[in-house]
Amino acid sequence: MSARLQIGLLVFPRMTQLDMTGPLQVFAALDDADIHLVWKDMKPVSSDTVLTIAPTVSFANCPRLDVICVPGGYGTTELLCDNDVLEFLRDQAKEARVVTSVCTGALVLGAAGLLKGYRAATHWNSRDALPLLGATIACERVCIDRNRITGGGVTAGIDFALAVVAELRDRPTAEAIQLSLEYDPAPPFNAGSPTNAPTQIVEIVREKMAKARAERFERVKLAAARLSDTTLSQ
Repeated sequence: MSARLQIGLLVFPRMTQLDMTGPLQVFAALDDADIHLVWKDMKPVSSDTVLTIAPTVSFANCPRLDVICVPGGYGTTELLCDNDVLEFLRDQAKEARVVTSVCTGALVLGAAGLLKGYRAATHWNSRDALPLLGATIACERVCIDRNRITGGGVTAGIDFALAVVAELRDRPTAEAIQLSLEYDPAPPFNAGSPTNAPTQIVEIVREKMAKARAERFERVKLAAARLSDTTLSQ
Protein backbone atom coordinates (compact mmCIF):
# COMPACT_ATOMS: atom_id res chain seq x y z
CA MET A 1 0.00 0.00 0.00
CA SER A 2 1.08 3.57 -0.62
CA ALA A 3 2.06 5.73 2.34
CA ARG A 4 -0.76 7.99 1.22
CA LEU A 5 -4.31 6.78 1.72
CA GLN A 6 -5.84 5.60 -1.53
CA ILE A 7 -9.60 6.22 -1.40
CA GLY A 8 -11.89 5.07 -4.18
CA LEU A 9 -15.53 6.04 -4.57
CA LEU A 10 -17.56 4.11 -7.13
CA VAL A 11 -19.51 6.30 -9.56
CA PHE A 12 -22.22 4.91 -11.82
CA PRO A 13 -25.32 5.92 -13.80
CA ARG A 14 -28.31 7.07 -11.70
CA MET A 15 -26.34 7.25 -8.49
CA THR A 16 -27.52 9.60 -5.76
CA GLN A 17 -24.79 12.19 -6.02
CA LEU A 18 -24.96 13.29 -2.38
CA ASP A 19 -24.18 9.72 -1.31
CA MET A 20 -20.83 10.24 -3.00
CA THR A 21 -20.19 13.99 -2.81
CA GLY A 22 -20.87 14.19 0.95
CA PRO A 23 -18.08 11.69 1.77
CA LEU A 24 -15.94 13.15 -1.02
CA GLN A 25 -15.97 16.58 0.66
CA VAL A 26 -14.85 15.01 3.94
CA PHE A 27 -12.14 12.84 2.42
CA ALA A 28 -10.86 15.76 0.33
CA ALA A 29 -9.87 17.51 3.55
CA LEU A 30 -7.25 14.85 4.26
CA ASP A 31 -3.79 16.08 3.29
CA ASP A 32 -2.40 12.56 2.92
CA ALA A 33 -5.06 10.99 0.70
CA ASP A 34 -5.47 10.44 -3.02
CA ILE A 35 -9.11 10.23 -4.05
CA HIS A 36 -10.32 8.32 -7.08
CA LEU A 37 -13.76 8.33 -8.71
CA VAL A 38 -13.93 4.87 -10.20
CA TRP A 39 -16.02 3.41 -13.00
CA LYS A 40 -15.72 0.85 -15.80
CA ASP A 41 -14.45 3.47 -18.22
CA MET A 42 -13.79 7.18 -18.36
CA LYS A 43 -17.12 8.27 -19.82
CA PRO A 44 -19.05 10.74 -17.61
CA VAL A 45 -22.02 9.25 -15.80
CA SER A 46 -25.35 10.94 -15.14
CA SER A 47 -26.48 11.06 -11.52
CA ASP A 48 -30.11 11.13 -10.36
CA THR A 49 -30.00 14.94 -10.67
CA VAL A 50 -28.77 17.26 -13.42
CA LEU A 51 -25.23 16.71 -12.17
CA THR A 52 -22.95 14.65 -14.40
CA ILE A 53 -19.88 13.10 -12.81
CA ALA A 54 -16.62 12.33 -14.59
CA PRO A 55 -14.67 9.28 -13.38
CA THR A 56 -10.99 9.89 -12.69
CA VAL A 57 -9.88 6.29 -13.16
CA SER A 58 -11.20 3.11 -14.77
CA PHE A 59 -11.47 -0.31 -13.15
CA ALA A 60 -8.48 -1.46 -15.18
CA ASN A 61 -6.24 1.40 -14.04
CA CYS A 62 -7.43 1.78 -10.46
CA PRO A 63 -4.65 1.46 -7.85
CA ARG A 64 -4.97 -0.82 -4.84
CA LEU A 65 -7.33 1.00 -2.50
CA ASP A 66 -7.18 1.44 1.25
CA VAL A 67 -10.83 2.56 1.23
CA ILE A 68 -13.43 1.42 -1.27
CA CYS A 69 -16.82 3.13 -1.00
CA VAL A 70 -20.03 2.28 -2.86
CA PRO A 71 -22.66 5.05 -2.82
CA GLY A 72 -26.34 4.33 -3.36
CA GLY A 73 -29.17 5.49 -5.54
CA TYR A 74 -31.64 4.04 -8.01
CA GLY A 75 -28.73 2.94 -10.19
CA THR A 76 -27.66 0.32 -7.66
CA THR A 77 -30.43 -1.95 -8.93
CA GLU A 78 -28.52 -2.45 -12.18
CA LEU A 79 -25.27 -3.13 -10.29
CA LEU A 80 -26.61 -6.01 -8.20
CA CYS A 81 -25.97 -8.56 -10.93
CA ASP A 82 -23.24 -6.68 -12.82
CA ASN A 83 -20.29 -9.08 -12.93
CA ASP A 84 -17.73 -6.39 -13.79
CA VAL A 85 -18.70 -4.27 -10.79
CA LEU A 86 -18.99 -7.16 -8.34
CA GLU A 87 -15.67 -8.69 -9.36
CA PHE A 88 -13.94 -5.30 -9.08
CA LEU A 89 -15.28 -4.89 -5.53
CA ARG A 90 -14.29 -8.43 -4.52
CA ASP A 91 -10.78 -7.89 -5.84
CA GLN A 92 -10.29 -4.54 -4.14
CA ALA A 93 -11.75 -5.83 -0.86
CA LYS A 94 -8.97 -8.43 -0.58
CA GLU A 95 -6.41 -5.78 0.45
CA ALA A 96 -8.53 -2.77 1.43
CA ARG A 97 -8.27 -1.54 5.00
CA VAL A 98 -11.99 -0.75 5.04
CA VAL A 99 -14.82 -1.77 2.73
CA THR A 100 -17.63 0.75 2.91
CA SER A 101 -20.92 1.99 1.52
CA VAL A 102 -23.54 4.69 1.84
CA CYS A 103 -27.28 4.12 1.48
CA THR A 104 -28.21 1.28 -0.93
CA GLY A 105 -24.57 0.86 -1.84
CA ALA A 106 -24.65 -1.71 0.98
CA LEU A 107 -26.79 -3.95 -1.20
CA VAL A 108 -24.09 -3.91 -3.88
CA LEU A 109 -21.49 -4.93 -1.31
CA GLY A 110 -23.89 -7.64 -0.24
CA ALA A 111 -24.36 -8.85 -3.81
CA ALA A 112 -20.57 -9.15 -4.07
CA GLY A 113 -20.62 -11.41 -1.01
CA LEU A 114 -18.79 -8.83 1.10
CA LEU A 115 -21.35 -8.48 3.90
CA LYS A 116 -21.89 -12.13 4.80
CA GLY A 117 -21.78 -12.35 8.58
CA TYR A 118 -21.56 -8.58 9.05
CA ARG A 119 -23.94 -6.03 10.48
CA ALA A 120 -24.74 -3.30 7.99
CA ALA A 121 -26.72 -0.09 7.63
CA THR A 122 -28.54 1.14 4.54
CA HIS A 123 -31.47 3.37 3.59
CA TRP A 124 -34.48 2.65 5.81
CA ASN A 125 -36.57 1.61 2.80
CA SER A 126 -34.12 -1.16 1.88
CA ARG A 127 -33.04 -2.53 5.25
CA ASP A 128 -35.10 -5.70 4.93
CA ALA A 129 -33.12 -6.67 1.81
CA LEU A 130 -29.89 -7.03 3.79
CA PRO A 131 -30.62 -10.49 5.30
CA LEU A 132 -31.22 -11.89 1.80
CA LEU A 133 -27.57 -11.04 1.09
CA GLY A 134 -26.20 -12.53 4.30
CA ALA A 135 -26.02 -9.35 6.40
CA THR A 136 -27.64 -8.44 9.70
CA ILE A 137 -29.71 -5.25 9.80
CA ALA A 138 -28.21 -2.33 11.72
CA CYS A 139 -30.53 0.62 12.27
CA GLU A 140 -27.90 3.10 13.35
CA ARG A 141 -26.81 5.95 11.09
CA VAL A 142 -23.27 4.57 10.81
CA CYS A 143 -22.46 0.92 11.45
CA ILE A 144 -18.90 -0.25 12.09
CA ASP A 145 -18.37 -4.02 12.12
CA ARG A 146 -14.70 -4.91 11.93
CA ASN A 147 -13.46 -3.46 8.63
CA ARG A 148 -16.91 -2.94 7.18
CA ILE A 149 -18.28 0.59 7.63
CA THR A 150 -21.74 1.28 6.24
CA GLY A 151 -23.88 4.40 6.35
CA GLY A 152 -27.61 4.94 6.25
CA GLY A 153 -29.44 6.90 3.59
CA VAL A 154 -27.99 9.83 1.63
CA THR A 155 -27.17 12.52 4.22
CA ALA A 156 -25.69 9.87 6.53
CA GLY A 157 -22.75 9.86 4.12
CA ILE A 158 -21.18 12.83 5.90
CA ASP A 159 -21.45 11.13 9.31
CA PHE A 160 -20.12 7.95 7.72
CA ALA A 161 -17.07 9.66 6.22
CA LEU A 162 -16.20 11.38 9.50
CA ALA A 163 -16.37 7.97 11.19
CA VAL A 164 -14.04 6.52 8.54
CA VAL A 165 -11.53 9.33 9.12
CA ALA A 166 -11.66 8.75 12.88
CA GLU A 167 -11.02 5.03 12.33
CA LEU A 168 -8.13 5.46 9.90
CA ARG A 169 -6.58 8.59 11.40
CA ASP A 170 -7.96 9.79 14.75
CA ARG A 171 -10.87 11.62 16.32
CA PRO A 172 -9.21 15.07 16.43
CA THR A 173 -8.62 14.89 12.68
CA ALA A 174 -12.28 14.00 12.09
CA GLU A 175 -13.45 16.74 14.45
CA ALA A 176 -11.28 19.31 12.70
CA ILE A 177 -12.80 18.37 9.35
CA GLN A 178 -16.30 18.53 10.82
CA LEU A 179 -15.62 22.03 12.14
CA SER A 180 -14.08 23.21 8.87
CA LEU A 181 -17.23 22.08 7.06
CA GLU A 182 -19.42 23.65 9.78
CA TYR A 183 -21.26 20.36 9.92
CA ASP A 184 -23.63 21.21 12.76
CA PRO A 185 -26.98 19.91 11.50
CA ALA A 186 -30.17 21.43 12.81
CA PRO A 187 -32.91 20.32 10.40
CA PRO A 188 -36.02 22.51 10.21
CA PHE A 189 -38.31 19.49 10.67
CA ASN A 190 -38.11 16.30 12.70
CA ALA A 191 -39.03 14.15 9.72
CA GLY A 192 -35.76 12.54 8.65
CA SER A 193 -36.63 9.03 9.82
CA PRO A 194 -39.77 6.89 9.50
CA THR A 195 -39.77 6.65 13.29
CA ASN A 196 -40.04 10.43 13.62
CA ALA A 197 -41.88 11.62 10.52
CA PRO A 198 -45.68 12.00 10.57
CA THR A 199 -47.43 8.81 9.52
CA GLN A 200 -49.01 10.41 6.45
CA ILE A 201 -45.61 11.63 5.26
CA VAL A 202 -44.11 8.16 5.67
CA GLU A 203 -46.93 6.70 3.58
CA ILE A 204 -46.47 9.32 0.85
CA VAL A 205 -42.76 8.56 0.61
CA ARG A 206 -43.28 4.79 0.70
CA GLU A 207 -45.77 5.05 -2.16
CA LYS A 208 -43.40 7.22 -4.17
CA MET A 209 -40.62 4.67 -3.71
CA ALA A 210 -42.78 1.55 -4.15
CA LYS A 211 -42.03 0.84 -7.82
CA ALA A 212 -38.28 1.27 -7.44
CA ARG A 213 -38.32 -0.81 -4.26
CA ALA A 214 -40.14 -3.67 -5.99
CA GLU A 215 -37.66 -3.62 -8.88
CA ARG A 216 -34.73 -3.54 -6.47
CA PHE A 217 -36.02 -6.47 -4.45
CA GLU A 218 -36.45 -8.60 -7.56
CA ARG A 219 -32.82 -7.93 -8.42
CA VAL A 220 -31.74 -8.57 -4.81
CA LYS A 221 -33.38 -12.00 -5.01
CA LEU A 222 -31.44 -12.75 -8.19
CA ALA A 223 -28.22 -11.57 -6.56
CA ALA A 224 -28.92 -13.72 -3.50
CA ALA A 225 -29.49 -16.76 -5.71
CA ARG A 226 -26.20 -16.12 -7.49
CA LEU A 227 -24.42 -15.92 -4.15
CA SER A 228 -25.98 -19.21 -3.09
CA ASP A 229 -24.91 -20.90 -6.32
CA THR A 230 -21.35 -19.61 -5.86
CA THR A 231 -21.22 -20.92 -2.29
CA LEU A 232 -22.47 -24.34 -3.37
CA SER A 233 -19.88 -24.57 -6.13
CA GLN A 234 -16.97 -23.86 -3.77
